[in-house]
Amino acid sequence: MSGDLESLNGVGSTTASKLRASGYTTIEAIAVTPPRELMEKTNIGFNTILKIQEAARQMIATDFKTAQEFYEKRQTMKKCTTGSKKLDEILGGGIETQALTEFIGEYGSGKTQICLMLSVTAQLPYEKGGLEGNVAFIDTEGTFMPERVYQIAQANGLDPQTVANNIFVARAYNSSHQCLLIDRLFTMVPENNIKLIIVDSMISHFRGEYVGRENLSERQQKLNQYLHKLVRLSEAYNVAVVVTNQVQANPTAFFGDPNRPAGGNIMAHACTHRVFLRKGSKGTRIARVIDSPCLPEVPARFLISEKGVEDIDQDDDE
Repeated sequence: MSGDLESLNGVGSTTASKLRASGYTTIEAIAVTPPRELMEKTNIGFNTILKIQEAARQMIATDFKTAQEFYEKRQTMKKCTTGSKKLDEILGGGIETQALTEFIGEYGSGKTQICLMLSVTAQLPYEKGGLEGNVAFIDTEGTFMPERVYQIAQANGLDPQTVANNIFVARAYNSSHQCLLIDRLFTMVPENNIKLIIVDSMISHFRGEYVGRENLSERQQKLNQYLHKLVRLSEAYNVAVVVTNQVQANPTAFFGDPNRPAGGNIMAHACTHRVFLRKGSKGTRIARVIDSPCLPEVPARFLISEKGVEDIDQDDDE
């Protein structure tokens, strides 16, 4: 539900203009945004903000609900195919809306390739595993390649120009710019029928700019703030959110894989489903869900090809 802001008690044309100018164009966005943030960005008094938010929350019913009501809301959730049945299977059918899915891996493990594939498949009809919507892609590492989108679209029998026109790409040059672009999504998502948000990668700029233990707390607070904004977007607008994450080596690990996800507990707590990617034999990739409230921790092997992400003919264990 995205009614006019003027339908809220206490919101006249002037207040509505201030809210829209600050990027809060829907009742959902107002209901889920922290009140202090609304006050700082709109210059509306704190008590007025609290009254407006109370009215917004009453309109979209954000109070206690029964488990049955939550179950019914979950039935409105959609799933987007990755192109690989094996990968979709371990994800419970594909990338979920109303959730934040994180792909973790070292360089070359396939994170960006999955994101590019999802940028195409999200536009497909529901019956073909799509979300019937457009895509917002925040590129923080300069790895978004439109030529690859064209290649994937053509290989899957789609018009590449139409597909490319439905992907809104922004290159984030630093962490502040990245945060600004995420704020912009609260306006973009409802106005442009965005059904999939991708941030590739979420943590790159934060790791590069907040160096040293003395800056760790500030970095984690900022990262936490914007991860939760993405979570709020996914729930308010029933969209899928995918973020990629880098790995960091643990020099004290003598046994097993020394690589672990960057971002610490902040990333772990914010993400609904966490998927670890690694290279397999013969050019394959292996995905394993490492944390999820409902998905099993089983591996899936897939191939990155001209068509994007697809299953392999033989899935022999390594």
